[in-house]
Amino acid sequence: MIKLNNILVATDFSDASESALVYGRTLARTFNARLHVVHVVDNALMFAALDGYTADIATVLSEMADDAEKRILTSLTEDDWREPKTVTDILTGTPADEIARYAKKANIDLIVMGCHGHGFISALLMGRVAEKVVRIAPCPVLTVRTPERDFVKPDTVREAAGVEVTSKA
Repeated sequence: MIKLNNILVATDFSDASESALVYGRTLARTFNARLHVVHVVDNALMFAALDGYTADIATVLSEMADDAEKRILTSLTEDDWREPKTVTDILTGTPADEIARYAKKANIDLIVMGCHGHGFISALLMGRVAEKVVRIAPCPVLTVRTPERDFVKPDTVREAAGVEVTSKA
């Protein structure tokens, strides 16, 4: 029997990440597992964007982390905070490396993350991160594409998001 105690959802706030959160949330409830939701502020992109520009990098990173924390909190529902408690974290560094490091440190049993289509720009963003996480993670990784297959049924998705489901009787 598969036992999942800790499930990690890595988010970049894209549509694919929102779908991954639905999967992670549903799996956490099914297995009575703790849900970890993390975002990584990519400091490599920060330094590339600031090339030739003098700024207080610590302040900019802090503002990005604060914004990410607000976005994570708005994506979670009241049910996410009930037992088993949801854990959130904002990390700074190279996304794939930080996700794998967090997974090892927190004894994560499954990582759930979005991946984007096969386009060039998509591949440069989360697609490359998901690909690297699959290679270096200390546990299995479930990648979710948008639009996803009907693995999680629509009623389950609405219930997981806290939307009231009514019957058409």
